[in-house]
Formats: sequence, C-alpha cells, structure tokens
Amino acid sequence: MTMLKRQPLPSMEAVSASVWNALVGDDHPFLRHEFLHALEASGSACPATGWVPRHQTLWQGEALVGLMPLYHKHHSFGEYVFDWAWADAWERAGGRYYPKALTAIPYTPAPGPRLALAPGVDPREARETLASAWEEGELSGWHLLFAEEAEVAEWQQARPGLLARHGVQFQWQDRGYGDFEGFLATLTSKRRKAIRRERRIVADQALSLHRLEGEAIDAAALEHFYRCYEITYLERGRHGYLNLDFFRRLRATMPENLLLVQARRDDRPVAAALYLQGARTLFGRYWGSEVSADCLHFEACYYQGIEHCLARGLTRFDPGTQGEHKLTRGFEPRLLTSLHHIADPRLRDAVARFCAEEREHVLAYRRAAESALPFRDEAKIDSAGEQ
Repeated sequence: MTMLKRQPLPSMEAVSASVWNALVGDDHPFLRHEFLHALEASGSACPATGWVPRHQTLWQGEALVGLMPLYHKHHSFGEYVFDWAWADAWERAGGRYYPKALTAIPYTPAPGPRLALAPGVDPREARETLASAWEEGELSGWHLLFAEEAEVAEWQQARPGLLARHGVQFQWQDRGYGDFEGFLATLTSKRRKAIRRERRIVADQALSLHRLEGEAIDAAALEHFYRCYEITYLERGRHGYLNLDFFRRLRATMPENLLLVQARRDDRPVAAALYLQGARTLFGRYWGSEVSADCLHFEACYYQGIEHCLARGLTRFDPGTQGEHKLTRGFEPRLLTSLHHIADPRLRDAVARFCAEEREHVLAYRRAAESALPFRDEAKIDSAGEQ
C-alpha cells in the first residue's frame, strides 16, 4: 500500500468539488465543498477575517483518500466552544495563544464528521499523518470542535494526550411519531396544551407559515431572508458573520440542501428561518424577523422544523446551539465533546484542570435537563447512554 502523503490546501479552490465531495457523506452539508468554498469565496471565512485555510488532505499517488477542514486562527470568534479565558490567561503569563489550529466548520456549531477517509485507508495512520500539521511550528495547539462521538473516540485512542471538554446541545429525534399530533401525544398534557396555545397565538396574529425548498427559494425570498438575518445581529449592535454573497452561493450550488420557512402577513413575508438538510438530519441555523410577534420564533424555528422532518422522513433535528427553552419543546440533551492539543505543558496542565472541573458541572446539567424532559412517564426516553 502506498504511504499517505499529507498536503495542506490554501483554499477550497485548490481541489475540485467532485473530488472533495466523493469522500463526503450525504447527511452533513457543511462538509461539502460548496459550503466551505462559499465561506471563503464570499469573504466570510478567509485570512482577512482571521480564518486562514490550511485544509488537510491525504493522498495515495494521484488519488485523494482523506480530507479534514483546518484553519489557522488569529482569534476565537465564530467557534462556539469558548476558549477566550484560556487565551487571556496564557497571554497574561507571557505566552502566545494565537495562531492556533482549528478543525471546525466556521460559524457552524453543528455536530458532524470532520475527517473523511476513503475505504481501505488506515484510520490510525491517517491521524498520525495529520497530527504533524499542528505539532510542529509556532501553533499553540489544535482544537477539534463538534465532531461526531465515534470520531472523537478514535482521536482519543490515537492520541491519548488530547484534552476532552464537554458541552450540551438539544436535539429532536423522531421516535416513530408519524406526524406532529403523534409527537404531541407523547408529551405531558401541560406541555401539549402549551405548544398548541403557542401555535394558535401565531395564527391569531394573522401570520401564516410557508416552507420553501430548493429551487422554490427565489432571489427575492433569499434577499428578504438576509434582511431578517441581519436584523437579528443589528439588534445586538453588529453585523452578521455571513454576508449575502455567501447565501447566494449556497442557493446557486447546493439548493437541494436548503429549506426556507417564511412567515407571511397579508401574503407579504415578514420573517424567515433558513435551514440546511442532509439525507437524515435537519439543521436549523439562521433566523430573523421584521416584526415583533409572540411565539413566532418557536413556530418558525422549532415546530415547522419538526413538521418538516416528519413529512420528509428525517430522523433528527439539530436546531442550533444553546437554549433550555428547546428542552420543554421535546429537544433532548446531547453530550458533545471537543478535543484540544495544547503544545506548552504549563498551559496544558491548567487547561486539563479546568476541563476536569467543568466536566462535573456539565454532566450535572445534563442530568437535570434529562429529568425535565416533557414526555409522559410511559413515553420517556432514557437518553443517558446516548451521546
């Protein structure tokens, strides 16, 4: 077998979409060439914004047999696993935290694959070859964010020195509900009534919801969505990480992965939520509204997503990061693990202590969240063993 050769890519343009996507599965659109290229070509994730592409590829002769997105970062914006305190402490002590190496999808806290290998490639050899990318030079370390649990376990086996950090997200799963009423039937009477009441409140405000997929999302609908998306950030005094060109590129190159939920009043769109979808999973990502309307966010970003999953046979719905309010609407807590290679042993020891202490709080939080799930006793799901 030919030895693996590692080659970093300075941009997604250095490899064709067909060659890259041949290794990417069908359920995680964020790893597709089109998504990563749109981030770079639009200027959303590029050297000028502090994301320096160094995507790692593995080759056997002329054949691409492995890939992993990787960036050299000069800040920690857009990551959602927050290490600002680590950076501040280390630089106060005279160290240099940036640049660091990061394997993640920019601005996208969605669990999924980060390393893709062709059949027959030795995973351990692949990881050993890739590790040389951040274990030499001036990088302070390497961070693997929002990888799938099986991938995390394989990295831990290959590199036992990696530090593990835990967090919790909330995801909905289809437990054979059939339709939205079937889902509601598994909830306690109190929660079932509350959700129905929230949906009535939206309708009583003369708002109607419409799901547009693929080619049905025209330029006008996309531009309206973007105005709404920007409003969400402007309310916090800044612009969104992603620009209109990025979303236009997604519409042009991967429309089959897009779902747009529009809220309309008098047949005029007033709010929008843009989702991405894979073969089995729906990902809720971007939202905004031109109007202030009670319960509209819950309807557009949660209930419409659940209905879409049940209508299309998607078994999992990842609505995005944060928010205990998702818990009471049937989204179950999921434990996530990030991995961290810290080059300097002094910083590594401090981070290891921090992660160990934080882990106990995260696990307690997860247990409390599980006990608060709104399912009826006979319908409760024991998710303690799920990751």
